[in-house]
Amino acid sequence: MVEAAETIKSTVEKMSVAGNQAFKDSVEKTLGALNEASALSKSNVEAVVESMTAATKGAETVGAQALAYSKKSWDDAVAAAKTLSGAKSAQEVIELQSKFAKSSMEAYVAEMNAISQTLSASFKDTFKPINARMTAAVEKFQSYR
Repeated sequence: MVEAAETIKSTVEKMSVAGNQAFKDSVEKTLGALNEASALSKSNVEAVVESMTAATKGAETVGAQALAYSKKSWDDAVAAAKTLSGAKSAQEVIELQSKFAKSSMEAYVAEMNAISQTLSASFKDTFKPINARMTAAVEKFQSYR
């Protein structure tokens, strides 16, 4: 009878230790997952802030380019009007006007190419932090498999 009691007592103690260890491991694992989720959320917020900063910078750059182009275009038009007013013949007016139209179109095309390049670079910079976070998230989820 004493042996049976000792066996039961030993079994209960082993089960108690095993249960306590399992509970402790579970709590530690849960806390680790919560800390990891918190770090992931913080990194996501930082990526969004970085992305918005890049987008703002890109918008400012495009705005400055457009403003500079508008000013130059206006100055060129004023200069062309002055030149046209000094023309001595209808033929000279047509030649000056054609020259101005050609240079205006070339300047416009060049400016649109420059703005397109700026926008492309801005979009790339804007989405770079978000893409990095998405890649990190996918890699993290794949690591759980």
